Amino acid sequence: MKKITKYIFFSLLILMFINGCSSDNNEKNTTNENIFQYEGTLIGDNSAVINIIGQLQHSEEFNEVSLQTETEPYGMTLTYNEIDETMIEEEYEETAIHNATFLFALIDNAQWITFVFENDEYKITKEELQKWYGKELSEFNNEEELKSLVQEQLEDGNKVNQLLN
Repeated sequence: MKKITKYIFFSLLILMFINGCSSDNNEKNTTNENIFQYEGTLIGDNSAVINIIGQLQHSEEFNEVSLQTETEPYGMTLTYNEIDETMIEEEYEETAIHNATFLFALIDNAQWITFVFENDEYKITKEELQKWYGKELSEFNNEEELKSLVQEQLEDGNKVNQLLN
C-alpha cells in the first residue's frame, strides 16, 4: 500500500510541476504577442486596432484613436499625450512613419492615418507610403522584416522630408 501511495504522490507532484510550467509559458506568450497575429484586420475592428496600437512605438503615450469608417477612404486619427519634453521633431516623424507602416501592413482597408502629437501633426496615406518604400506593405508577414525596411528608409533624412512635406 505504501508503494501505491508514494507512486500516486509522485505522479501528482510531477503533474502539478508540468501544469505549472505550461501555465507560466502561456502567461509569457500573451504579454509578448506577435503583432502579425492581427494581419488582415479591418479598420472597423476597434479591438484589433487598439491591440495593434498597443504594440507600436510610444504606445504608453497613446491617448485615443478616432476611426473614420462611415465613408471611403477609411482612416484614423491617433492622438498622443506629451511623449517627452526633449523629443525633437525628427523623433515624432520617425514614430509616425514607423507606426503608419505597421498599421498599413496589418489593417487591410486603412487608407490614411493622422498622427497628432502635442505640437506636431502628420497625415500619411497608404499610397504615398508604399510609393516611398517602393513595396506593397501587405506583402510583409514578419515584424523583423518590416522593422528593417523602416530603419533602412529612416536613415535618409531627405527621404523622410519628401514623405512628410
